[in-house]
Amino acid sequence: MKASFKNLMPLLICAVALSVSACAKKGPLEKAGEKVDHAADTIKNGGSEPLSDKIQDEADKARDKVNEVGDKIKSATGN
Repeated sequence: MKASFKNLMPLLICAVALSVSACAKKGPLEKAGEKVDHAADTIKNGGSEPLSDKIQDEADKARDKVNEVGDKIKSATGN
């Protein structure tokens, strides 16, 4: 039996939706692990933070703020 792209599309959409929704918020252990990784990268680079880490830090801050606003909206609307 040959599976076509049309038949697999709903499965792919569900897989992507689940993976995105599962990664929306970072738990305390994941945040701690990232801090350890960040410290190790800084040490590897002779004490200076690489640009990629700075960009990732800013993206994490923005995501956290968006999640906070979303939580406030949910609590204000009772959802």
